[in-house]
Amino acid sequence: MSEKRTVKINGEELEVEINLNDDGSYEATVEGQTFTVEVPNAQAAPRARRGGGSKKKKSGTVSANIPGKVVTVEVKEGDVVKEGQVILILEAMKMQNEIQAPVDGTVINVACEEGQAIEANVPLVVIEPESTDDED
Repeated sequence: MSEKRTVKINGEELEVEINLNDDGSYEATVEGQTFTVEVPNAQAAPRARRGGGSKKKKSGTVSANIPGKVVTVEVKEGDVVKEGQVILILEAMKMQNEIQAPVDGTVINVACEEGQAIEANVPLVVIEPESTDDED
């Protein structure tokens, strides 16, 4: 399996094509030249996990990962929202960020108001996710 990566070597960015050989060594092709790379006593890199195998339930609790100031609150308790819908605008580091609903559902709590300074990781809005027919 071949993989292309951009790497930085001695401050210079280069595009490298990497192939894993059956013996655990690598072949790296840089600007048309192929090199064999061996990493003694190295463990194989863990395989990347791919999503989609299970339906993990998303949280309806919305918080900001950095402190800021609430510019506008676009929802109120009882509103039905769709995943991706803008529910509030937060100003942080002189930029306005649209905060979106992570799930479809009903707003059950709004714990912030316009003009309020907020801390990082504090719940701002709680959405009760819509129930689905395939839940156990």
